[in-house]
Amino acid sequence: MRTVILRRGLVALFAAAVTFGAITQAHAETLRIGYQKYGTLVLLKAKGTLEKRLAAQGVDVQWTEFPGGPQLLEGLNVGSIDFGVTGETPPVFAQAAGADLLYVAYEPPAPHSEAILVPKDSPIKSVKDLKGKKVVLNKGSNVHYLLVRALEDAGLKYTDIQTVFLPPADARAAFERGSVDAWVIWDPYQAAAELQLQAHTLRDGQGIVDNHQFYLATKPYAQKNPEVIKTLVEEVRAVGEWSKANPEDVTKQVSPLLGLPADITLTSVKRQGYGALFLTPEVVAAQQKIADSFYQLKLIPKPLSIKDVIWTPPAAVAKAQ
Repeated sequence: MRTVILRRGLVALFAAAVTFGAITQAHAETLRIGYQKYGTLVLLKAKGTLEKRLAAQGVDVQWTEFPGGPQLLEGLNVGSIDFGVTGETPPVFAQAAGADLLYVAYEPPAPHSEAILVPKDSPIKSVKDLKGKKVVLNKGSNVHYLLVRALEDAGLKYTDIQTVFLPPADARAAFERGSVDAWVIWDPYQAAAELQLQAHTLRDGQGIVDNHQFYLATKPYAQKNPEVIKTLVEEVRAVGEWSKANPEDVTKQVSPLLGLPADITLTSVKRQGYGALFLTPEVVAAQQKIADSFYQLKLIPKPLSIKDVIWTPPAAVAKAQ
């Protein structure tokens, strides 16, 4: 009797081990992508080409939407996603917070796709006029660096203004009711404010910031799955090339997802940068400058080395770029 019980117990343990192994394997074969409501990854998700290619590698794709880059990278930091895309600044804050991330690729500059806005009837006519004013923005987002650089360019200090940190929807509400003097924001929120509220563009990124978008992955995932990352970059490039050539088609596809009229969406689409390039020394140096600026302003607690968190693609993949 004891032998039968022992055998049953061993069978149960074996079944449990197999089940646990299957769950672990299933998780290992799932690529979890974080995306925002706007951008190339939205188009990639809609096309479904990535899923088809990765299915051949035995990999499923799971998509999770985030309201902004800082929130997306928090998801990456806590391990709820493996890959995502954000603007220039969120990776700096994430790295400073200890996120185990790697820069995988970047999109070409899009300096007109972010701006400092003021209400249409505002007496503020230049960035210099922001001294002592309330400026709302999403802390740690790409526009945070635009604000820093615009103030420097105008001869102001970061401490010369009052910063108010709110996510885009709340920031727009504050901007509309007049409880802040200016709003630093990116597309498509920027285009919506310009066309719906007749907001005036005080300064965009032209001449002071590149406004790159960066594709990032957790370090463990990128190192263990170079072929998956390679496929991802190839698919992002393909969608980017199609998007550049077909802005009207992109607009038709994205406009319903954003819940925005076609004219607003088209404005945003035309200002966006498209593509996926592996990082060059020049891009790394520009990102290092951002990190150094935030450390000097005491917005991050320690100096960072950007070159230490750059993914190195397999030689054949890098050569193909």
